[in-house]
Amino acid sequence: MTRILTYGTFDLLHWGHVRLLERAKSLGDELIVGLSTDEFNAEKHKEAYHNYDHRKYILEAIRYVDHVIPEKDWDQKIKDVQKYDIDIFVMGDDWAGKFDFLKDYCQVIYLPRTDGISTTKIKTDLEEL
Repeated sequence: MTRILTYGTFDLLHWGHVRLLERAKSLGDELIVGLSTDEFNAEKHKEAYHNYDHRKYILEAIRYVDHVIPEKDWDQKIKDVQKYDIDIFVMGDDWAGKFDFLKDYCQVIYLPRTDGISTTKIKTDLEEL
């Protein structure tokens, strides 16, 4: 069984998020999503519209996602890779190189982002209305 792990806030979920999850899942058998907690988002100075429980509920409804775990801090990634016996770590290519330290534990793949959509774009577009 090939296990894949990715992380994110997944706020204002859009088709770019779903496409990332679909492509990540296509790399193996089981996709685990580390979902940033509200406390961790605050530490990153990132404000989410939906709280953790609502974002988790939405992610769990997506057919590509097998498990959702809380992401509580930057340093848990190695522990999660080991704990969940991860074969492939996946992130969007806007993070390229940032998680290369995980190559000692698993394969690391940076997937291209979906053109034309992002949470930042959605927020900007809504502010202009």
